[in-house]
Amino acid sequence: MKPILEVENLYGGYFKNKSILHDLSFTVNPGEMIGMIGLNGAGKSTTIKHLLGLLQPQQGTIRIGGQAPLQDDNQFRSQLAYVPEAPELYEELTIREHLKLTAMVYNLDEQEYLRRCTILGAQFQMSDKLDSFPQHLSKGMKQKVMIMCAFLVEPTLYIVDEPFLGLDPLSMRSLLELMVTRKEEGAGLLISSHILSTIEKYCDRFVVLHKGRTIAYGTLEELKEQADIGGNTTLEQIFFSLIGEGVR
Repeated sequence: MKPILEVENLYGGYFKNKSILHDLSFTVNPGEMIGMIGLNGAGKSTTIKHLLGLLQPQQGTIRIGGQAPLQDDNQFRSQLAYVPEAPELYEELTIREHLKLTAMVYNLDEQEYLRRCTILGAQFQMSDKLDSFPQHLSKGMKQKVMIMCAFLVEPTLYIVDEPFLGLDPLSMRSLLELMVTRKEEGAGLLISSHILSTIEKYCDRFVVLHKGRTIAYGTLEELKEQADIGGNTTLEQIFFSLIGEGVR
């Protein structure tokens, strides 16, 4: 099975001679959900910026669908959707107009856009808010708009950064169900989250970052072996064991 996302020997950062990321390698396969975890400052956001093409690798390669960002930037970006940690919306556009703009950028058919828009509005309890402007929404509602825009276009890869912040329990369940559905349909998902108990239940494999390096990578069982810890161990316990509770 050919990976949707391939990251190989990635070195990168914000300044040419100062790497934040050191030799990162991992993949996301079709129908797979990968959890990326680490302390604040571990390199998760920097990794995501490289995956989005906002930062260029100092060394190493990134490929989505076998394609690197600079080969065909538009085609590269059309293969992915991104849900940021902090909602970023246009104050002058209604929620419906945000969704319409997203559909246009991804060349989504009008009828299919309307069908998906209706479904997503109902799933996230936003049907009566579609003609509202962002300033009239709570932070959680703004986050739901970002999620709806990402899942409207149904790309092959989703990059989701701390998706549960600000969401109420019902919306969190709707998001998890939606991610599982897209995974079953063959999409790949990379999820960065501090809520380890949740992603433990849903992710197939994990990338554990610490100080810009991969200190463990694999399934929960493989992480146990790498942490040299056994028994009925949770992802949180494995994580604390791997990083030495932040003292290393």
